[in-house]
Amino acid sequence: MNKKVFVSGCYDLLHSGHVEFFRQAAQYGDLYVGIGSDATILDYKHHKTVYSEQERLFMVKSIRYVKDAYINAGHGILDFLPTLDIVKPDILVVNSDGGSEDKRRVCEERGIRYVVLQRDPHEGLAARSSTDLKKSRSQIPTRLDLAGTWIDQPYVSQYAPGWAITISLEPTFEVRERCGLSTSTRNMIRKIWPYQLPNMDPEMLAKLVFCFENDPERSDGIISGAQDSIGICMPGLCRHYYDGRFWPERIETCQDEAVLQWLEGHLAMIPMEPRRPGCSILEGKDITEAKVQALADAAARCWDAILARDLPSFARAYRDSFDAQVAMFPAMIQGTVPSYIDAFREEALAWKMPGAGGGGYLACVVDDAAAFARSHPEAILLTIRRSGM
Repeated sequence: MNKKVFVSGCYDLLHSGHVEFFRQAAQYGDLYVGIGSDATILDYKHHKTVYSEQERLFMVKSIRYVKDAYINAGHGILDFLPTLDIVKPDILVVNSDGGSEDKRRVCEERGIRYVVLQRDPHEGLAARSSTDLKKSRSQIPTRLDLAGTWIDQPYVSQYAPGWAITISLEPTFEVRERCGLSTSTRNMIRKIWPYQLPNMDPEMLAKLVFCFENDPERSDGIISGAQDSIGICMPGLCRHYYDGRFWPERIETCQDEAVLQWLEGHLAMIPMEPRRPGCSILEGKDITEAKVQALADAAARCWDAILARDLPSFARAYRDSFDAQVAMFPAMIQGTVPSYIDAFREEALAWKMPGAGGGGYLACVVDDAAAFARSHPEAILLTIRRSGM
């Protein structure tokens, strides 16, 4: 009897890369496919599918490498669990950017072999991925905050002024909603410029985006931090100084190629569950002068360490900045976040969650980002956006 092999995904923009993935997975045995439901994709990725779940089921079942397929009844990143328990496979196969520690743990608990395949195109065909197809539609950058997060809010910087440090990132991966990478600001930008940022002065562009997002008619009364628009719109490495106001007093950038390559070589992100709807990051906040000063000091040290390409000092300042954030906003650490931190505590030199926390990604400082990604196929390597790109 052939072994049962299981894979799971959305398969919305079905392409040759999916078919090749099915072909390679089917070499291990009879292939069964779990497909994300319309409701799951809407809840998890915050967008509607191009094709309905029944259309996707029909298309996947029609592929000759597939034995059978199902619409997953679960939700979130592990929506396939009910299907897994129906199929009872011997092997779970994931692609190199679709794995996770949660999936590996599920396999260990059920005695299922866990196999990771690289994204190799079929011979003679160009490499395809849903991310690339989506990128062809919109190339709006995102941002990762490195240190000083929350200092861009006047209710924080009023206790002590300081810098926030950001890097602008090329969208070379799927930028998931509610995961700390400033997707709300990015979505506001796409209302004006759906495909790419206009060619204009980056600082002026950042201020335009900030003013557009923070419409005075906003019913929620919340002012988004300026670090989001600055981090997205200003290429390279950037720091911005806040002193009791929403917009920074000054902005400094670094476009040194050696520094940017060094950062790319020591940063990697691990996907986690998105921040849960309705969770309050501000609950239990405890903002004091000493805690804000610790945040400001850590950000200043972080910038100096990056420019000096001093990895131990960078990791220490990066970690100190995150610890200062959590000291003021303990609700940043929620749900499964501690288990992810524990899983990478021995390998990462430092870690933080982008944005306000609560879930999303674990952004790690590591000895060697490429080697880290080889050991953890789910890890995301980062490409910093350069000037003129």
